[in-house]
Amino acid sequence: MQIIPLQAGDEVDMKKSHPCGNTRFRILRAGSDVRILCLRCGRDLTMDRLKFEKSIKKHYPASKQEDER
Repeated sequence: MQIIPLQAGDEVDMKKSHPCGNTRFRILRAGSDVRILCLRCGRDLTMDRLKFEKSIKKHYPASKQEDER
């Protein structure tokens, strides 16, 4: 399995939804643990990187998001 290059500011869609019903999260910190922020309710959580990478459905790099806006 290849490591996904993650940076702060990137957004991801997760396979499972957050209890508030949202699946889109923003990455706040990436390392051996990943800290993410729910874009609907504002709750942040920390996950192990391997578990996090397995639960990603789609990755939106920060540089591409700026181009779209």
